[in-house]
Amino acid sequence: MPLHQPFVHDLCGVFAAPVHAWSTPSGAMTGEGAEGLFLGDDRLVKSYAVTARGMRLTRGAPSPTNFPAGELSSVGLETFGATKLRFTDVVSLEGLPVDPIVRLVREREARIDGVHETLTVISAADHAVAFELDVTLGLDASPMAAVKDPHLAEKFAVPAPTASLNGTTAEWSWREGTHARLSIEGEGATLTASTDEAQVLHARLRTTLEPNTTATVAWDLTARDDRAPFTGVDTPDLGAEIALEKPHNAEQAAVGTLLTQSLADLTSLRLARHNDSDQAFLAAGAPWFFTLFGRDSLIAASFLAPLHPELAASTLRTLATQQGSTTNIDTAEQPGKILHEVRAVGMDMGDSYLPPVYYGTIDATPLWILLAGDVTDLGLDVSDLADNVARAADWLLDHADADGDLFLEYIDESGHGLANQGWKDSGDSVRFADGTIAEGPIALAEVQGYAYEAGLVAARLLEQWGHERAGELGKRLRERSDGIRRVFRDQFWVEDSKGVYIALALDGKKRPVDAVASNMGHLLGTGLLDEREERLVIDRLMDSTMFTGFGIRTLSSDNGAYFPTRYHGGSVWSHDTAFIMRQAMRAGFTSEAQQIAQALVRTARGFEWRLPELFAGDPTTAVQQPLPYPASCRPQAWAAASAIPIAETLGVLPARS
Repeated sequence: MPLHQPFVHDLCGVFAAPVHAWSTPSGAMTGEGAEGLFLGDDRLVKSYAVTARGMRLTRGAPSPTNFPAGELSSVGLETFGATKLRFTDVVSLEGLPVDPIVRLVREREARIDGVHETLTVISAADHAVAFELDVTLGLDASPMAAVKDPHLAEKFAVPAPTASLNGTTAEWSWREGTHARLSIEGEGATLTASTDEAQVLHARLRTTLEPNTTATVAWDLTARDDRAPFTGVDTPDLGAEIALEKPHNAEQAAVGTLLTQSLADLTSLRLARHNDSDQAFLAAGAPWFFTLFGRDSLIAASFLAPLHPELAASTLRTLATQQGSTTNIDTAEQPGKILHEVRAVGMDMGDSYLPPVYYGTIDATPLWILLAGDVTDLGLDVSDLADNVARAADWLLDHADADGDLFLEYIDESGHGLANQGWKDSGDSVRFADGTIAEGPIALAEVQGYAYEAGLVAARLLEQWGHERAGELGKRLRERSDGIRRVFRDQFWVEDSKGVYIALALDGKKRPVDAVASNMGHLLGTGLLDEREERLVIDRLMDSTMFTGFGIRTLSSDNGAYFPTRYHGGSVWSHDTAFIMRQAMRAGFTSEAQQIAQALVRTARGFEWRLPELFAGDPTTAVQQPLPYPASCRPQAWAAASAIPIAETLGVLPARS
């Protein structure tokens, strides 16, 4: 059994939310790790293999029925956006010359209701070849929790479903309310099933290839889950109407390539609630977070808003439908609070369990308010959300600050939720400079900046929309933002040998958690800091202990717990670096923002133009190209959406005012 979360950095995939399929670069699914065909958080197919057999015909007579084994050798992998892959194999068969004159081409495409694959054999032999192609698919019913954590596999072990066959069609269900159907097409194609420990479907194409001819077999797997909270969105590519000017240099050409890939990835991540286009959003990322996440979907929508403000508006409306209305310790719900994540079933993570609708996030609510301000400033009318903004404002004023010190803080009261509830939500992410883990309640630095600005934005929106509570709430919100600005300056600034900087957080005893971390960069341009303070922040972030040449580390390299592939303790997150870059532009640090943007382009080139969720924090002085964090999501919505502020910063798209 693997001792780690499955690695995905060396896999390839096709994506059309809620469908995603992962394989080796050869196209095979071995049954290991994250490989397989998924519908949301359920794995429907665990293994997939193609084998070939065949031999030369003798004077036109049929070959014996016991075909000798052939060989498939992968020679090509091509990517088309996010939904389609093409695999090319050389087929070696008995009686053929050494030249690779028989080829198998497989085109795999994800659709919002399943996966389609066409397999075409092409022969340039000068004689007829009897040929047999076998395709096997091993069915599965594993939940994502069992796939993500190998230690939970036994706990969630379920028998593979049994399919019923009818000619060239197989149908099955993997749990109540679900249905899957596999069909095959092709002259001479057959479909059979075998049961050992798992149900395996066998598709076979048996044919004779005359000289310079082709033979084709195709399979189509469709699936639905009637209990899933979201469905796919079958609408045009988000990049379809984006007209980029002809690049004037290599940098602009590179950014154009990054934008094209990123917009294709974002298209593949769109979901909607019950096919309601007014409630569309971006799923957080594949494979682990293929669903609605408050913070992730909001930040991704904010990055994308200059190009697609309508998707940002629908993200706001989607989250507003499940805005908190009561107090529930088990789910971390509070009145007015914006949720953290939604799944069809809860997520078991061994030492914690998140219910299907979970509100354990300290930052989604202020980020929701900020996005409402962005959308309004871009000219869209979201005044129908005025009551939701007022309720979010109530949460800021009455629930987010448990001890009355004006800071937003969190602690998991349920005992089974997330220990950390900012964007760095791993259990060991909040550390002192010596590497010691801080104890809660935790008040994160960047969250105070979100809250400061969100209070002012909420007051402005409510007044602009003429809300009946605008006067009362506006006064309280502005007073609170002024208070945050005052007490933040008194309590968050610390000093080390390099000078003064902003602490990562305050711990449960109100001590500054003195790690040098990327969090402080989110405060740039919010108004919480003055010009001198902002200069101190950007200078510390551009120091070699933080800036790697590929991005900005989550934690400085001189921290006692630093390691390049520690999840939130030295790695670089694409969206985090892009967020800091965008805020630096807002604060007027154009030169530094452009350096950061160029670093992210350098990173994208190293990952075939698909920015990963996170990657290793090694500097350019130590490695030739960025090294992966092996279990990182690709595509990830906020990483892909980072291409838009990168393009703005480097002048490929007009920068927002």
